[in-house]
Amino acid sequence: MTAPRPAAVVLAARHTGHADPAGRIGASCRSALHGTYSVGLTLAVDAALAQRVSLCAVGPLAAQGEALQINLGEGPCVQALSRRVQVLADDLDDPEVTREWPFYAHDAKAHHIRAVFALPVLNGSDPARQAGLVLCLYRHRPGPISDADLHTAQDHADAADLLLLAAPLPGEDDLATAWLLPVDATVHQAIGMISYRHSLTGSQALALLRAHAHARQMDLTALAHAIVHEGLTLPDAPPSGPTDAL
Repeated sequence: MTAPRPAAVVLAARHTGHADPAGRIGASCRSALHGTYSVGLTLAVDAALAQRVSLCAVGPLAAQGEALQINLGEGPCVQALSRRVQVLADDLDDPEVTREWPFYAHDAKAHHIRAVFALPVLNGSDPARQAGLVLCLYRHRPGPISDADLHTAQDHADAADLLLLAAPLPGEDDLATAWLLPVDATVHQAIGMISYRHSLTGSQALALLRAHAHARQMDLTALAHAIVHEGLTLPDAPPSGPTDAL
C-alpha cells in the first residue's frame, strides 16, 4: 500500500475507537458520494475470496453484490485483487467489461446491479495469493463513475485499511472483534468433507461447492450447512458453472 492521502488519515481518525468501524466507514462513504451507490467492504486473505470476511454492506444492492462474489469466486472484487488494479465495470451488459466473470454479471443483473466499481487496498507481493481490502460500489444504472466519487471512495478504502492496521489484537479489546471476524466455519467444514469424499484438494473442493451452489441457486453457506448438518452428498461431476474461478 502506498502512503494514504491526507483525507484518508482524517477519515480514519474520525472513526477510530467507535463500535462497528467498517459499517461507519461504509455509511460515511455512501453519504459522501455525489452519485447514488451501495457500498460493500471485504477483507480477503487470498485473491479468490476463499478466505474472506464481508465487513459491511450499506445500501440496497450491497449485500447481494458481496454475497454473489463470495459464492461464485468471481467478479470485480476478485479481479481487482488478482490484477492489483481498480476494476471500473460501468456496464454489466457489456461483454468486454464482464468477460472474466460472466456468471457474476448475469446474476448481478438479476438483482438490479448494473455497474460495479472495485477499489482494492493491496498488501503482499504474490498476485496469485494477493490479500487486502476491497471497497465495492454498486449502482442500479450503467455509466462511468465520476473522478470526484472515485477519489472519495478510494479515500474511504484507505481509511478502512488504516483502521484495520490500528485495531488491537484479539482479546485485547472489544474493538478487535468488530474487524477480525471468523470466516464461516461451516463452509470450511464442508470443504473438508468434500475434499475427503471426492479425493480433491481444498481449492478443487471449494470450486465444486461453488459450482453446485450456483447450479442449485443456493447461497454457499446454505449449501455447506446441508452438507455438514443434513448429510447431503454432492455428485462427483460438477455441474456447468464457475468451477475454474479459482
